[in-house]
Amino acid sequence: MKPGHLCWRRSKGTVHSFDYNAGVGDYGPTIILEHTVEAQQFYTLYGHLSLESIEEIEIGDVYRKGQQLATLGDASVNGDYAPHLHFQIIKDIEDWFGDYPGVCSEKDVAFYLENCPDPDLLLKLNK
Repeated sequence: MKPGHLCWRRSKGTVHSFDYNAGVGDYGPTIILEHTVEAQQFYTLYGHLSLESIEEIEIGDVYRKGQQLATLGDASVNGDYAPHLHFQIIKDIEDWFGDYPGVCSEKDVAFYLENCPDPDLLLKLNK
């Protein structure tokens, strides 16, 4: 895999939604996948992607383990950030489509800590 290419490394994910969240400080191109594992439904958000990452996908597309999901975007498309991935797990996406808060006010911290579990549950970087 080339640097900057992102592959889905767990069973499978279905495209729930995607969008180009333009503007300084926003995600830029964003993909949200829906997953079901052992009857538990959840979502994963991938932000700060390249525009090419969302050009030819459709809601309902399925990504399987090891399949390339996206490439990282540069500052011109991903909110004026250096290339990096915003990865977030979301238990209940409510009515959000192609976007979901990545930051919150202090009064909402308890809700988001509960609704957005530690990504290491899937990534297993801190063994």
